[in-house]
Amino acid sequence: MANKEWIDEVAGILETLNQGVLINDDCNKILFANQILLHMLGRPSGEVLGRILTDLYSPEDAAALKQKIDQRRIDGQAQFEFYAPQAGGGRIPVLVTSRQIEDLDGALYAVITATDISEQKRAENSLREANLLLEKRQREIEEDLQLAANVQQSLAPKSTHWGKTGVETYYHPAGTIGGDFGLVTPADDALHILVGDVSGHGIGSALVANRIYTETMAQIRRGTDLSDLFRHLNRFVMQGLGGSLFFFTAAAARLDPDAETLELAGAGHPPAMVVHPGKKPQLVESRSAVLGLLPDAVDVEASTKLQLQPGDRVVIYSDGFTECFNAQRDMLGVEGLSEIVRETSKLPLAEMRGEIVDRVAAWRNCPADDDMSLVLVEAP
Repeated sequence: MANKEWIDEVAGILETLNQGVLINDDCNKILFANQILLHMLGRPSGEVLGRILTDLYSPEDAAALKQKIDQRRIDGQAQFEFYAPQAGGGRIPVLVTSRQIEDLDGALYAVITATDISEQKRAENSLREANLLLEKRQREIEEDLQLAANVQQSLAPKSTHWGKTGVETYYHPAGTIGGDFGLVTPADDALHILVGDVSGHGIGSALVANRIYTETMAQIRRGTDLSDLFRHLNRFVMQGLGGSLFFFTAAAARLDPDAETLELAGAGHPPAMVVHPGKKPQLVESRSAVLGLLPDAVDVEASTKLQLQPGDRVVIYSDGFTECFNAQRDMLGVEGLSEIVRETSKLPLAEMRGEIVDRVAAWRNCPADDDMSLVLVEAP
């Protein structure tokens, strides 16, 4: 069989493929191009047959194509993405498959198929643009979250001294922002302390927490007592913040100027602790229910008054300190935290705070999954 007859027979088979097909000889001269390929190129067969394949490309692209062709000669076959050059200067992205074959006389030829991947490339470009938009939006969200975190950190309770009374605080959200909030507000007539914990986590809880914080500060400036403060906040959440969508627990304290009389009130919050150094802490349970769910959540006698002795310490915290588990899934609980408080109560106040945080973290043995707030007060 003559070479031309052999090529015609191979070409007849290749015409049945739904791909652009051409056959080159060993000098890269085009011997055959099917109609699909000619349509891709936008050229009649007379402008294609007999030409060197690389002559259809710019010098730079011809060099890149030649490198891929030379690689085919080493491996015997190749597959790569390139483009089919059109007569008018256009380009069609194609997936090229090149295989070297030998005829009956030992002459070498290259059978090249080109599959139009324009739709795939358009889809990839659209996906790339969508990903860029998503990345941009993600950066904007992260920047907003960081700003929100900075704002919330500015509203977290701060360590301070009020006369001879020392106050140490700790605040750590489980995420970038959280639902815990608190305040330590010195005034002429009293030191006001509050730790609150809004249901849920994230942006919604943080917004509600910040709104309650602002309302709490306004009530303190008006001189509202603890029982009326809780009643006001309960109505405020139920009527002004949608009711039942969010609720919160709180523990509040009011210390008089001589640091002898402490008034405590809790609403669904873990019990506050009053400890004399080295002694077992006294637990002061919440008398009221969680705020924001029931009109009558606040007890008639919502607060408790205690007499402090010099050196007594008051510990107010959120449930991130008690509802944590060790590797055996045992919860630390109020009893476990109470023992940590007793064991650390002889330390200087700042060291006591650090030791409580470290011991709870050691018990937990994993990152915190709940917001954590802590306020320690030491009577002079």
